[in-house]
Amino acid sequence: MVRSKNDKIFQIFAHVVLILMVFIVAVPFLLLFMSSITEENTLVRNGYSFWPENFSLAAYEYIWNQRGQIFKAYGITIFVTAAGTLVNIFISSLLAYGLSLKKLPGKKLFTFYVFFTMLFNGGLVPTYMMYTGIFHINNTIFALIVPTFLMSAMNVLLIRTFYQTNIPGALYEAAEIDGANHFSIFSKIVLPLGKPIMVTMGLFSALNYWNDWTNGLYYLSGDKGYSLYSIQNLLNEMISKIEFLSSNSAASSAGVDLAQLPSTSVRMAIAFVAMLPMLIIYPFLQKYFQKGIALGAVKG
Repeated sequence: MVRSKNDKIFQIFAHVVLILMVFIVAVPFLLLFMSSITEENTLVRNGYSFWPENFSLAAYEYIWNQRGQIFKAYGITIFVTAAGTLVNIFISSLLAYGLSLKKLPGKKLFTFYVFFTMLFNGGLVPTYMMYTGIFHINNTIFALIVPTFLMSAMNVLLIRTFYQTNIPGALYEAAEIDGANHFSIFSKIVLPLGKPIMVTMGLFSALNYWNDWTNGLYYLSGDKGYSLYSIQNLLNEMISKIEFLSSNSAASSAGVDLAQLPSTSVRMAIAFVAMLPMLIIYPFLQKYFQKGIALGAVKG
């Protein structure tokens, strides 16, 4: 196939733009990692740099010394992320399937109701009072799963659009003629064909659960709540402790060398440790993510 001059120019331009975008995205991650292995005094004196004057693993040593708590927090976070994502996708896909049916009575009303929840909500205080006063989920594992992320209107609408534009109506009709009910159609036809959008929305949901620390802040307290801290809550707690020691004069009398506390570099190390699992997982799901976004956004 012979390409025209304009096609070649466009290809070169597209490659240059994509390379620049990759560079813009990758540079902050590189700077974050290099800052996390920079000696504390050097970091304070010279600021952030891609090649520090003095290297140090003190920040990671500080984190490693609390590895027992960190591994436990990772386990809780993995469980919460997996359970919450599975339930989120299951509920969202079921509702999206119903909204994608042409014969659903009140379809426009239900769709508007789902969309309306993206614009308005009950507010933080009523939500907190409902979950703690009625459902009593505070200081339980459900406090990290149920509030905020268990149901997503955006996921529902994107999945519904994918069903409408990429699953032919003839498949539904053929299945109904063969005697299949809606549960059979959903499980044997819709779910297999909807895998790209499921993985895409699942990735969004998993990122929300993995990066969340507000649920732990609102609903976990005391020793019982501390035992259920996710990795984000635990790492934030570690930062708070370092800041307390750095600003507390009593730490000096207790034999703590305030100058050696990696208060700045440990923030970088904590951020890097928190996001590392998602950076590892994403490349394996990239093809589904791209396909799901491309197809789910098309309206036929």
